[in-house]
Amino acid sequence: MNNATLTAQQINKNFMQGKTPISVLHTIDVIFVQGQTYAITGLSGAGKSTFMHIIAGLDTPTTGSVLFNNTAIQKLPADERAHFLNKSIGLVFQSPHLIGELSVIENVMLPGLIAGNKKSDCAQKALELLHKVGLAQKADSKPGELSGGQQQRVAIARALINDPLFLLADEPTGNLDHTTGIAIIDLLVVCQRTWGMGIIVSSHDAYVAQAMEHVYELADGILTKK
Repeated sequence: MNNATLTAQQINKNFMQGKTPISVLHTIDVIFVQGQTYAITGLSGAGKSTFMHIIAGLDTPTTGSVLFNNTAIQKLPADERAHFLNKSIGLVFQSPHLIGELSVIENVMLPGLIAGNKKSDCAQKALELLHKVGLAQKADSKPGELSGGQQQRVAIARALINDPLFLLADEPTGNLDHTTGIAIIDLLVVCQRTWGMGIIVSSHDAYVAQAMEHVYELADGILTKK
C-alpha cells in the first residue's frame, strides 16, 4: 500500500489589516509523505504556525488547497473534517493544552474516546503510549503536577492515541529549556521510527533542522527547500 500524502497546492493566505490585505503565505507548493520527517524553519512571525494550521485543516487558505491523498480537506463538511483530523492527524502545539481536571491517562485517552473507541481499549493504549514516552508512573497524576517537558510528552502520547498517519508539531519546544527541547525532538524521531507516521515540525530551533530528514525554510511568505 502506498504511503499517505499531505499536499499543499498553491497556498496563499492573506489577513486584513483594516481594509488592507496583508499577504502571509505566497503560492506554497509542497508534498509531505507518510514515513518521512520534515522541519519547517523560519523566524518568529514568518507564518509557520499559520501554515501548520492550514495543512492540519484548522484554518483555510485564502486561495489554494490542501489534499490528504486526493481529498481536499478544507472542502469536507465540518463533521467529516473533524473526523479526519481526529483519525489521520496528530497535533502537538507549543502549549500542551492538557485538561487540568483530568488525569494524565484520561488526557491521553480523550481523542480515542471522541473517535468512539471502547474505554477499556483507550485506557490500555494510553498506558502503552505513556510507557513509550517515559511517563507510565504519572498516569494518575494531574497535569499541574508535571514539569513542562513532561506535559509535552503527555501531549505527544495524546496525539498518537488514534494511530495518525501524520503528526504535526507546531513549535513544540517553544516553552521549554534547550535540554528539554532536544529531548522532545529526539522523542518525536523515536515515535516516527516506531510507528511510521510522517512528522512535520515547525520551529526556529536549529536542532530541529538537524534532526529531520527534510528541511524547509519559510521566509517572506515563501517556502524553500534547504
